[in-house]
Amino acid sequence: MCDAILSLKAKYRDLGQLAGIGIGVPGFIDMDTGTVMQSPNLPDWANFPVRDEIQRRLGTPVILENDANSAAMGEKWLGAGRDTDHMAMYTLGTGVGGGLVLNGRLWHGMNGMAGELGHFCVEPDGHACGCGSRGCLEQYASATAIVRMAHEAIASGRADDLARATRGNVEFNSRVIYQLAIQGDVSAQRIYQKVGRALGIGIGSMVNALNLPMYVIGGGVASAWDAFAPAMIEELKFRSFIYKVTAPDGAMAGKKHTIVTRALMGSDAGLYGAARLPMLASLTQTEPTRSQQFS
Repeated sequence: MCDAILSLKAKYRDLGQLAGIGIGVPGFIDMDTGTVMQSPNLPDWANFPVRDEIQRRLGTPVILENDANSAAMGEKWLGAGRDTDHMAMYTLGTGVGGGLVLNGRLWHGMNGMAGELGHFCVEPDGHACGCGSRGCLEQYASATAIVRMAHEAIASGRADDLARATRGNVEFNSRVIYQLAIQGDVSAQRIYQKVGRALGIGIGSMVNALNLPMYVIGGGVASAWDAFAPAMIEELKFRSFIYKVTAPDGAMAGKKHTIVTRALMGSDAGLYGAARLPMLASLTQTEPTRSQQFS
C-alpha cells in the first residue's frame, strides 16, 4: 500500500503539496496513538501502531480511521447522506462495520472506538463472535454469517437446493445464496429474512437511542436489499415506536422522516471517505476558534 502511494505521490508531484493520507482499517482503533487495538478479522494486528508505521514510510501526515467510519464519511460527502449532517452507516461485508456522523463530522467517542454497530447484541447468547461476545449483529448480517447460516441449513437436511449449490462450487458465497433466494428457494429466503430481522433489531435500537434522520446500509451484502429489506422494515416498526411514527410511509405530511436507505457509493465509499479525512483536518486547522468568531 505504501509503495503504491509513493508511486502516485511521485507521479503527481507537480500538482501541489500532499495534504496527507487517510487510511481506513477494520477494527478497534485508539485515535490518540494511531494504534489498531484489535481487529477480529485481522488477528495479527493487535496493538499495532499502524499510523506511525505508515507515516514513517511515507513521510507525510497520516490519519488513521476505522474503515466503516471512512465509508460513512464517503457517503456523507458524496453519497446517500450528502444532504444531511447526521447519519449512521452500516457496512455489511466480511463483518459488519458502523460509523456515526454528527454535525457533519465523524463521532469517535472517548478514544476513537465509537460506532461499532456490528457488535450490538441482536440475539442474546447467540452465535459466538470474534470480538469475544455472542449474538452480535455481525454474526447474522455479514457475508460470512450468511454462508455460515447456509451451511447450518444444509446440515439440518432441509435445504436441498443450497446443498446442490455447494457441490463442486468453489465460489459458494452470499451472492450465490442471494441468487437462490430471488429464484424462490425457501431456505435461502429464510436466511435473508434472518439478516433483515437482525438489522431491524440493531437499527431499531439506534433509532430509539439517537433519533437520527438517516441510516445508510452499504457493503457487498447491501446488493441483496430486496431479499432482506422487507423483513428489516417490518422488524424496525416492531422494535422502534419512533421509527413506526416517523417512517416515510407512516409519518404525517410535512413532518420529519426517519430514512433507512442503501448506500450510493458502493465499494468506493471508504476510498472517498479516507481521501476526505485530510481535507477535513486542514479545514479544522484553518477554522477560527469560537472566541475568534465572536470577537
